[in-house]
Amino acid sequence: MINSRLAVAIHIMILIASNPLEHMSSEFIAKSVNTNPVVIRRITSMLKKAGLLTSHAGRTGAKLTKNPEDITLLDIFKAVEPKDELFAIHENPNPNCPVGKNIQSALDSTFTRVQKAMEDELSSQSLKDVMGHFLQ
Repeated sequence: MINSRLAVAIHIMILIASNPLEHMSSEFIAKSVNTNPVVIRRITSMLKKAGLLTSHAGRTGAKLTKNPEDITLLDIFKAVEPKDELFAIHENPNPNCPVGKNIQSALDSTFTRVQKAMEDELSSQSLKDVMGHFLQ
């Protein structure tokens, strides 16, 4: 199972986008997400590093760097899941085992297609699209 970092990051982004005039603290966001403020600060930092959020020293809160319709879910995914590959094959399988020596090549193309399909779907949805499901 993929961890919940993407869902939490989207939650953070929607809260910030929905309340652009408020300066929400990590404590406030953490209550909405129902997690620890440290988790929020860590994910917010990743979103800032990816250029999706901005903040100012000495000031609580963050702002989107683009309009919600210009931020795709893939942008958010890449910010919080920086690994190039979604799936990993266990390292160092036994080369003397018929399964171990062929597992990588057997799964590579399948895993590549699955990752491409997921990335295509995430790139087709904007933050604004998700916001439209409940902010009316």
